[in-house]
Amino acid sequence: MSIIEVKNNTQLRMQKSLETLKVDLSKVRTGRAHTGILDHVMVDYYGAPTNITQVANVTLIDARTIGVQPWEKKMMSAIEKAIRDADLGLNPSTQGELIRVPTPALTEERRKEMVKLVKTEGEDAKIAIRNIRRDANESLKKLVKDKECSEDDERRASDEIQKLTDKFVADVDKSLADKEKEVLTV
Repeated sequence: MSIIEVKNNTQLRMQKSLETLKVDLSKVRTGRAHTGILDHVMVDYYGAPTNITQVANVTLIDARTIGVQPWEKKMMSAIEKAIRDADLGLNPSTQGELIRVPTPALTEERRKEMVKLVKTEGEDAKIAIRNIRRDANESLKKLVKDKECSEDDERRASDEIQKLTDKFVADVDKSLADKEKEVLTV
């Protein structure tokens, strides 16, 4: 492995950590309804746990209501039960061929809990990024030990990896600030 491969691998892994954080943050409920809330809800589809998006059409009806329209009528009760059991604080109701899922307004206390959750997710992402930096630095030290690069090259590469780490940590902080603002907006 060369220094360039180490740097590219590090950047790729840090990018994946940032993308994972953004996916995790999209699941955190804010005051508005969004279909991402139901992305991880699993429905019992003929004995097999299946993602809700594979058995129904999930759309926004208005700012506070999600509409779930099953592709098979007999799946209505299973989908409704899965949404209730998902521990999201949502109470779906069936109206004809559509399941309406109103999202209740968040209380001030619940908003603060959500902000704590967002900060925890962010801290986990920062830890992952720092672990990636550590792995990259160990790889660079191994290259020096195996005499595949000089100590000067290793030092320059370590500095570049530190700059990369700082950039990704700043991106995490920005994502957290945006999500925190979104959660606290009434």
